[in-house]
Amino acid sequence: MRALSVSLIAALQALAITLSQPKPLSIPLTKRSTLRTADGYVDPASIRAHISSTEAKLQRGAAAFERNTGVALFSPSSTKRAGVLGSDPLADDSNERWYGTIEVGTPSHTFTIDCDTGSTDFFLPGPSCGDACSGHEIYNPNSSSSAKPLGRAFTVEYSDGSLASGDLYTDTVSLAGYVASAQTLGVASLYSYGFSSENFGADGLMGMAFESISEYGANSVFQTLVSQGAVPEPVFAFKLASSGSELYVGGVNSALYRGPFTYLPVTKQVSTSYELQTTLLRHHPCICQGYWQVTGDAIGIDGNEIVNTFSAIVDTGTTLILGDPSHVSQLYAVINATEVGGGVYSLPCDAMPNVTITLGGKPFALSAETFNFGKYGSSGNTCLGGIAGSDGLGDLWILGDVFLRNVYTAFDVGLGNSSSVGFADLA
Repeated sequence: MRALSVSLIAALQALAITLSQPKPLSIPLTKRSTLRTADGYVDPASIRAHISSTEAKLQRGAAAFERNTGVALFSPSSTKRAGVLGSDPLADDSNERWYGTIEVGTPSHTFTIDCDTGSTDFFLPGPSCGDACSGHEIYNPNSSSSAKPLGRAFTVEYSDGSLASGDLYTDTVSLAGYVASAQTLGVASLYSYGFSSENFGADGLMGMAFESISEYGANSVFQTLVSQGAVPEPVFAFKLASSGSELYVGGVNSALYRGPFTYLPVTKQVSTSYELQTTLLRHHPCICQGYWQVTGDAIGIDGNEIVNTFSAIVDTGTTLILGDPSHVSQLYAVINATEVGGGVYSLPCDAMPNVTITLGGKPFALSAETFNFGKYGSSGNTCLGGIAGSDGLGDLWILGDVFLRNVYTAFDVGLGNSSSVGFADLA
């Protein structure tokens, strides 16, 4: 009888432990696209504006990384088109964004957020936001018993004069049911036209990169969840597609991919500076990760390997695949495509090439559907390619939606500095 009791107690303890373990949960994602018209046409000017927007966002993060660590992530090309470094023509970029939901405050309120692995910080429109917030759900820290002011302001400016500014708070945030306590977020008291519901369909933006590129000097929502032990695994994953898109939190969704993952380590930068005005380093050398940046093997087109050993940022907040203009030009030269200006190329709609991106020894093919970015011109027979030249990011490549829609992607924060990005074939 005593043995039976001991066994029963052990079984109940095991059950309690099992029940207490958090399970991965998913957030359905929807996409808002205004780069294409209803009949599938694309304006190259909108694409070029999106490229400038992406360059400015990543340059801004790189500037924050250098302030926080004393190390430069990359050097923009000296041939950069005229513009304002650190600016982002958000009001005009006709961007494509992946929207999910998040709950903030006590009691909690639900907001839509742009899920962006190419930035870190989290912000929402506040009660003093102004007319531009019409159509947005407003976050009011005064209505949340868990909100606390940090006594610091934030401002993000854009080249067209629009901006988001306000004050920093901490509050309770729930992502896919996992709760982060004392998460830093920006509460915008000014949300100008660039963030109006007409131009920016989400209520706010949630970055998912690393602390070292944070303008707040704070963890992303997911990194806070990891540091507080709130998720079963330090992993989140994306499926980005025309239907069934989702952000999976705390692991991967085995129903959405097939075969093994190909994992690549995240690029690290080493800082030995001791005279920084940030608390990031805490007076110790830092092996810092900024973006979800990896090293790829090759990029090929119609059997011709044009790019070898390249560095790339994996960014859900970028629509296209972006690369340095010289290599992009060489890729399109193989198929006699025509540049229509600003690194954007056209080709016959019925002649999409076979493009492969090799990562960790495995080639991943781009479907014709994802490479074909849409019709261009009056004939209806010419389309624009999904790879474009970017002269504002040095020799970095950006793997945006045109690539990510072909793979299932896992972002593993790991332990210490062992972060990695994994790619698998879609189921």
